[in-house]
Amino acid sequence: MSTTPAGSDPVPDPPHETASSAPQDADDAVATHDAAVAARRRRLGVGALSLAAVVLVIDQLTKWWALAALTEGERIALLGDLLGLTLVFNPGAALSFMANGYTWVLTIVVVVVVVVILRAMRRIGSLGWAVALGLLLGGALGNLVDRIFRQPGFARGEVVDMIAYADFFVGNVADIAIVVAAGLIILLSFRGVGLDGTRQTSDETEGED
Repeated sequence: MSTTPAGSDPVPDPPHETASSAPQDADDAVATHDAAVAARRRRLGVGALSLAAVVLVIDQLTKWWALAALTEGERIALLGDLLGLTLVFNPGAALSFMANGYTWVLTIVVVVVVVVILRAMRRIGSLGWAVALGLLLGGALGNLVDRIFRQPGFARGEVVDMIAYADFFVGNVADIAIVVAAGLIILLSFRGVGLDGTRQTSDETEGED
């Protein structure tokens, strides 16, 4: 047994780690991880919105150019009969297909799609999904602007198309963005990459997709 010399203060016992220190460290690690995930989602969301804005601007600029430079019914060949330019006013669905008499219905459908995309963007954790949803949103908005503001009236406007693919259909930049987005979504789904950036096979966050 050790004794304390007379006149000196007793030496305190060394501090012991409390039982709650390990859980506290774990909570801090979880909070840090959650903050990093939230920050990444914000960056990807902003990137997707920025891409959508770029697509929208390019789409509308090309439509304004087509209205000023092209004549309805006339075709300018770019690659022979495979690719050309021709001005078309499309009251139907994308790529000049179907629903010509239900433009207002298509407008409502596109508005719903835009809302769904915007809600989904809050959960983006994958760069691939950010690109896909950005393209999809930009394409949807590009054609929606035509539906709302062009003739013959609100929610019944005709979409301006100008890119002729052989004799199959005539489309625009918004249609190209939508098709590319669909291809990316199919690829990401095939690879098992979820909207939040996790893979179905391993549940590990995918940092590159």
